[in-house]
Amino acid sequence: MTANLARDWPYPRLVAHRGAGKLAPENTLTAMRVGHAHGYRMVEFDVKLAADGVSFLLHDATLERTTSGRGRADALPWRELSQLDAGAWHSTEYAGEPLPTLAAVARWARAHQVACNIEIKPTPGRERETGAAVALDAAALWRDAEVPPLLSSFSDEALMAARYAVPALPRAWLTDKLPPDWLERLAHLGCAALDTNHKVLSAEVVRRAREAGCRVLCYTPNDPERVTALAALGVDGIITDAIDHIAADSLPPPLPLPVP
Repeated sequence: MTANLARDWPYPRLVAHRGAGKLAPENTLTAMRVGHAHGYRMVEFDVKLAADGVSFLLHDATLERTTSGRGRADALPWRELSQLDAGAWHSTEYAGEPLPTLAAVARWARAHQVACNIEIKPTPGRERETGAAVALDAAALWRDAEVPPLLSSFSDEALMAARYAVPALPRAWLTDKLPPDWLERLAHLGCAALDTNHKVLSAEVVRRAREAGCRVLCYTPNDPERVTALAALGVDGIITDAIDHIAADSLPPPLPLPVP
């Protein structure tokens, strides 16, 4: 499936970062709804494990920044995490917004035909466990879906665990910088796509990735002119916060990959 998806890319070219960029509390169902209301039909979000193994949405390894909780994100069972306020930090308008499970987001996304980029974001020390668990959960939640979720991670260990657990789900390797062996790393991890900081992308990088049979995604350009320039380079997926300034349908579809 990964090879076919690299060739016939089914995902929208513009992706709402953490659901709705800065417009709503990140990684919440409300954020997904706000992104959808702005026309976005693909969302990116972060998933990790609760103490009892439930897959839920949160970016940080600790709870303080975006919830009313304290301490490690994986120290509490889902029953307790579900009681936290994940909206008040953003604004009073969203006070009381709860953390969502991956299952809840999957139900919403499938009902609204929204594609998902699931960033596997392990709490440190749980990379392998999280990669396998999130992949297995995603496979079950998107069973028989026309467009499967795209799994991504900065953790090679988590990506490899996801690969072994559910090889059919497509994966993207996240990296902030491009090491000299970046193409070899993509191949080793069996990834369909490179997902990197937009600042390190060039026409040469995009060309080499696509000639190797890999799609190219990037994060998080928020200037409309930069987004247009990245699309002109051939970038296949652009994850942005600026969903209120960059129309979701403002770019043409990605180009086909070169014929081997």
